Order: sequence, then C-alpha cells, then structure tokens
Amino acid sequence: MIEIIPAIDIMDGKCVRLSQGDYSRSKIYSDSPLDVAKYFEDCGMAMLHLVDLDGAKSRFPVNQAVLEDIASHTSLKVEFGGGVKDREALLSVFNAGACRAICGSVACSDPDAFASWLREFGGERIVLGADVKDGSVAVNGWLDKSDASASDLISRFVPEGLLTSIVTEISRDGMLAGPAIALYQELMHKFPELQVVASGGVGSMADIEALDSAGVQAVIVGKAIYEGKIALC
Repeated sequence: MIEIIPAIDIMDGKCVRLSQGDYSRSKIYSDSPLDVAKYFEDCGMAMLHLVDLDGAKSRFPVNQAVLEDIASHTSLKVEFGGGVKDREALLSVFNAGACRAICGSVACSDPDAFASWLREFGGERIVLGADVKDGSVAVNGWLDKSDASASDLISRFVPEGLLTSIVTEISRDGMLAGPAIALYQELMHKFPELQVVASGGVGSMADIEALDSAGVQAVIVGKAIYEGKIALC
C-alpha cells in the first residue's frame, strides 16, 4: 500500500502552498505549522515532508526553528528540505531533529559533496530531491534550471548509495490536476532498486490510487489536503 506523506511548506514562518513553484503565487493556510503538524499526527501520519521555501532560495535553512518546534513537540519523523547546500547546513538540520535531509541544488552544483554525504550518512538519511521542469532539474528554489535530467542525477548517485528520490513535476505542483505517473514509471523501470517518491499534482484519492496501481511506494500530498480534496482522518 502506498504511503501518504503530508507536506508543510514554510514561508516567513507560515504554512503556505505555491502554484507551479511560483513564489508570487503563494497562499497562506496557517500561521502555525506546529498546529498543522499536530493535526497530521492525530490523523495517524508517521512522516512529515517539511520544506523551507525561504531557505531554498538562500544558502542556508531560514525557518529551522519550525523544524525544531515540530520535531520536539510531535512524534512525526520529519524529512526536511530547503537550503541544505553545505555540510554545516546538513548537520544543523539533523541536530534540529530531521530524520532525513532532502538535497537537490547541491547534487547539481557540487555532486562530489552530495556523494560524500551519501557515503557518510547513508541513503536512509540523505534523499535526492529532483524537481523537474521542462525535462530538466530546477534548483535554488526552482528559480534556476540545471543541465541535468532526473535520470541523469539518479544514475550518478545510485552507485554512491542513493536509496530514495523525491521527484516533483513542477508544472503540476499545486495544480491538483493529477501526478506525472508516466515519469515515475519510467524512473522506476530504470532504477528498480530506488524508492521513487511522487510529488506534485495530486488532487484526489483517485490520483493516489492510480500511483499505487503504478507501483509508486510513497506520495507527498499538500494542497489537496489543505483544500479539502483529500481527508486524512
């Protein structure tokens, strides 16, 4: 059965959602990310996907206090992304309570560093975030495009111990119009040893069931929960 991982995106300390990765198209859903996290915990969720949108555009996590708050006041396992671009930031995120760090920009800009983190901390704690826009991976809060595809990045790091990649189709993110199932099927076929986590576009339980039928093991859901399209409890 596919695992549902609820998402909280943080901007200025608030719980928000973007549309298609556009920072100018944000909507605030709560002033208290901790209250939202506690709701997910009460619904029986085990994992939380926490993204620091401000940190993603900078060199270091900005909303780390939110991570510390959630990690210390809930039993949720928190995977954290946004601004994890050097070893100092990585260690700070782990020290703040994250069980997994999601890294994308650094995998493109400094692949040797990312590979060394995989070897040092293991694929259980280091996750590749591959955010795809027009076939290429976008970096720095989705503001810039790299020359690499998701497949290129994954193939570079699987030999280094990569176990999980969260793959987001940016054009679908926040649009509730359905996930990029064909993309996930392609990646799962190429990398059968990898856990491919779907992200972006989920708008209904039917979308989650379709991903489950396709063999996707986990899916990140955000806006569909906040807009009442999917009820966790």
